[in-house]
Amino acid sequence: MSIIDKVESHFQEVLGKGLQGPIEVPEWDTKLWWKPTTTLAEESVIMELTQKNKTTEALVMSLIIRAKNEDGTAAFDKADKIKLMRVADPQVVLRVIGEMNSQKDEWEDALKN
Repeated sequence: MSIIDKVESHFQEVLGKGLQGPIEVPEWDTKLWWKPTTTLAEESVIMELTQKNKTTEALVMSLIIRAKNEDGTAAFDKADKIKLMRVADPQVVLRVIGEMNSQKDEWEDALKN
């Protein structure tokens, strides 16, 4: 097996763990799930925005990229970005992203053991 095959196999193994969550979001009368990882292409969108000092937009894009419905479909699409930036309670967005990151850290720690 080549190294790139091993890279792909590892990524598929991580994704095979299934969706994480849910995070209860009572303010939105919903629950959100997320994948245990994202692709480098998805991360590059967030990193590019962060490097341009567009932190709020980076947070919103992180939510759009990561938030899933229970069946794994996207909870938001890129067209929702403007509305999320203009009408979403920033505290709720920050809490949801924070919970995703917190649970991701716990999941990664468990994987190491």
